[in-house]
Amino acid sequence: MNDKKIHLRERDIPDHWYNLAADLPNALQPPRNPGSLEPLRPEEMTPLFAEALVEQEISSERWIPIPEAVRAAYSVWRPTPMIRATGLEAALETPAEIWYKWEGVSPAGSHKPNSAIPQAYYNAREGVRRLTTETGAGQWGSSLSYACAQFGLACHIYMVRVSFNQKPYRASMMRTWGATVHPSPSDQTETGKRILAEDRDNNGSLGIAISEAVEEALAGEDVHYALGSVLNHVLLHQTVVGQEFRKQMEMVDRWPDVMVGCVGGGSNFGGFAFPFMSEVLDGGKATRFVAVEPAACPTLTRGRIAYDFGDTVGLTPLIRMHTLGSGFMPPGIHTGGLRYHGMAPLVSAAVEQGIVEPIAIGQLDAFAAGLLFARTEGIVPAPEANHAVHGAILEAERCRAESRKEVIAFNLCGHGHMDMSAYDAYLGNQLQDVPHDEQALALALSHLPKVG
Repeated sequence: MNDKKIHLRERDIPDHWYNLAADLPNALQPPRNPGSLEPLRPEEMTPLFAEALVEQEISSERWIPIPEAVRAAYSVWRPTPMIRATGLEAALETPAEIWYKWEGVSPAGSHKPNSAIPQAYYNAREGVRRLTTETGAGQWGSSLSYACAQFGLACHIYMVRVSFNQKPYRASMMRTWGATVHPSPSDQTETGKRILAEDRDNNGSLGIAISEAVEEALAGEDVHYALGSVLNHVLLHQTVVGQEFRKQMEMVDRWPDVMVGCVGGGSNFGGFAFPFMSEVLDGGKATRFVAVEPAACPTLTRGRIAYDFGDTVGLTPLIRMHTLGSGFMPPGIHTGGLRYHGMAPLVSAAVEQGIVEPIAIGQLDAFAAGLLFARTEGIVPAPEANHAVHGAILEAERCRAESRKEVIAFNLCGHGHMDMSAYDAYLGNQLQDVPHDEQALALALSHLPKVG
């Protein structure tokens, strides 16, 4: 067997998704109605989401069956390869083994179609004709536009304005698959018009884009909203990544000592790491889980565990999560997919319960890691994925200093082919580390909803 790149066969695509909520030591707190503050009833979610997705959102079942139509759609690119980063190991002179799961082989170039496909499938099955969504760097918007094309749905996307300007070809990709794309804040919604009236040059945020997409979904008929991260059902769908990776690790007789992933909303990290957590929680295995976020948007490392809105305006239910405050406006760093004020409740719970270690890094360190990876492994990572690469490098350097031969694993969640302007800026010394604004953070946190 070639121990550099490990492939599975089509029949090895998982037939169930794994639900971490079934195994957490302390159960998740339910989302709440922002008016009554009572736990949200399932029927209150159906104006936005397909009934099957609502059932998955609140499920405490460990395994959820994957429909055959979804597995068939997955088979276009799944299973994805697991690769040993021998070039990176040599450059770092580490005794550790570094393995990564390569999700950039999907049609959209990232892990995001793993949830876009089932969301489009369930909505189409229930008679929905159009999906609305937000996107930051564009991977989710690309993925949902692709998925909607597969199941005959229209797709309207609100793309964070700073990323819309930085990554124009992401919007081109979405339009190629038939989507309509608006820079957010836009003049298409009351939310966008109000924000633009206050600040014509507003860079936008994922929170604002979510508000616009939710507003459109609530106002239309046969329209639902689709979210690319944060919610339980999205992280559930992503666990095909970790399940495949477990099988590939078994094929080379390995188990990871440490697993690393970038975090913005939590979907790629959760999908990669959650299938390994069950055995760790049972005491059968020992693995550290490291979540790497941008220092400019330090949700896990500087945020507060609290009930908060998922969007800026306050149209969504209240979710208990790590948050910087729904009004927090992250700086316009090139890591658009990680510029989100909140975090997936499942990831937040794993951090709160001591299962996951969060760290925050600057974008200069992230791009330096991406450049080293590209030059040693040949793949140009997305700026978001660079955070995971840097986290893996830190672990490899620790192993070198401690002379420890550990197995380090990370999820390379997407390629950077649409992000070359960011690499140009880094190579031209035009990027800088932008710290979060302490005053703005304090102000945003002071406006958290009052939930006992």
